[in-house]
Amino acid sequence: MSKYHTNRHQPCWRVTIWAGLITGTLVVLMQTLLWLIFTDDFPAILFRDARLTAALVLGDSVLLPSTTFSPSVMLTATLIHFTISIAYTAFVEALTARLDATKALLTGLGFGIALYLLNLYGFTAIFPWFVQARGWITLITHGLFGVTAVLVYRWLYISNVRSGPDGH
Repeated sequence: MSKYHTNRHQPCWRVTIWAGLITGTLVVLMQTLLWLIFTDDFPAILFRDARLTAALVLGDSVLLPSTTFSPSVMLTATLIHFTISIAYTAFVEALTARLDATKALLTGLGFGIALYLLNLYGFTAIFPWFVQARGWITLITHGLFGVTAVLVYRWLYISNVRSGPDGH
């Protein structure tokens, strides 16, 4: 049984929010690094993905031109990305809260892969423009999201518990 696992584990929303923000940031950095190493499409691919995400709120009129920078698109995509990162972190934390570290990390990885399938195959029935974001880099970063969310949440949670009970 891990030090993290207790029968009295209670979710801490402040920790969840911070873990979601940190995880969302780290995953964007990892995805950007993979794009820089394995494609010659950066920053156009970043701008494309930002438009795909922003279109969830702003509508499909923002999809074109797909590879140019737009401050309003970037801001909207960033807000959506971090909101979803927090929500998904809360979900993966709930799935893994009572698991030991190894099982939690494997569950996080599975969660990330399932998230990829849901986002890029399931939701494309409603938002067909996401088809173009399918690929191995996106799959890897979704898997990394699940693992990173578990690691960051547990690290912040343990740090928070050690700093005192009023952190919840």
